[in-house]
Amino acid sequence: LRDLPVFEYSPAQIKSAVTGRGRASKEQVQYMVQRLLHLRTPPSPADAADGVAVALCHCSVGMLAAQLDAVAR
Repeated sequence: LRDLPVFEYSPAQIKSAVTGRGRASKEQVQYMVQRLLHLRTPPSPADAADGVAVALCHCSVGMLAAQLDAVAR
């Protein structure tokens, strides 16, 4: 393949990154995705919100890693 990095997050990590609670419901994830992205309505179907939540989780984890790397230097 093309040596692309692969990242994996548990459902609890994703929910915690988006809602602040690792045991959040699908509805809570939809609501927070809507709020975080300033959408008029929650993403529908719920699976769409899940996909966006994974991306938001990755962004927050990436930002944290960059900050930790900067501190370590």
